Amino acid sequence: MQTLAKSPSHSPWGVVLRVVLSLAMAGVVGALLLQHNVNPSMAQVGNSPLPEHCGQPYCPDTVWFAGERVPLELVDVRESLDWELCVAANWHSHILLMLKRSARIFPVIEPLLRTQGIPDDFKYLAAAESSLNPRATSPAKAVGTWQILEGTARDYGLVVNADVDERYHLEKSTLAVCNYLKKSRMAHGSWTMAAAAYNIGHGGAGRQMAQQAQQSYYDLYLNVETGRYVFRIIALKLIMEHPERYGFYLHEGDKYQPLPSREIVVDSTINDLSSWAQRQGTNFKMVKWLNPWLRSSSLHIDSGRTYRVKILTLQERSAAHAAGKK
Repeated sequence: MQTLAKSPSHSPWGVVLRVVLSLAMAGVVGALLLQHNVNPSMAQVGNSPLPEHCGQPYCPDTVWFAGERVPLELVDVRESLDWELCVAANWHSHILLMLKRSARIFPVIEPLLRTQGIPDDFKYLAAAESSLNPRATSPAKAVGTWQILEGTARDYGLVVNADVDERYHLEKSTLAVCNYLKKSRMAHGSWTMAAAAYNIGHGGAGRQMAQQAQQSYYDLYLNVETGRYVFRIIALKLIMEHPERYGFYLHEGDKYQPLPSREIVVDSTINDLSSWAQRQGTNFKMVKWLNPWLRSSSLHIDSGRTYRVKILTLQERSAAHAAGKK
């Protein structure tokens, strides 16, 4: 059997030498940090301090959701929110993507919520549902930013067929959700219960309230998913309103900015969206990217119906990227 010679780096003196060098380097770095009044427990990434260790996420003493106070003086409520903060604050890739997407998604959602009389905090429900991904799908076949089931979509007036699925249409799906939430608020007495009902359903929320003779979400014993649901929304609100408190640092240029797209009103069937896109100075990929509610390569339109299709020309596509980095 062939024998390998022992490397000097694996000899006892080699190990000692590496330890000594490591300690010396640590001492030099520590001295430099102290010389410049930098906390040695913090490293530097660009202009953003990065903690060496994970710690307790910040939880305010007073928290409100949709204008309703969260009773953090109750031990179970406090620990439930703390749980979701611990999870979300360390869910780095998803939180970063939500923060990036929020610059493009929230400016669409916010005015629609406002005009429909829905508290602004419900935009964080969309974050909890889909991480603000307009193309998100779930194992239960809920889709879009708001994760709407097909039957619910039709109940609230959204078109779902082979060519069109308006659950992926941000503006139209948001209006449908507003109607759902208003109905829930009226049925269950609070915006917090309306949020819970979005997860468990109108019927499920009503049954649990009646069986347990309780009106508050915070006093109901619910299934694990719904029991965590509102706390997850609140945790995302706290983190996304003040990301730097939780170690997330993004420049505005890092976020996905609103796109300068134009809308073309279409009132007749398009048999080939690819050819149609080229006539508009763009391509099939960009039409699908800007309009995820278009589900096939054609668009059949019934008499009397119109659709607004967003387009971005190839020149505008490059300009949009440059503008977003300023």
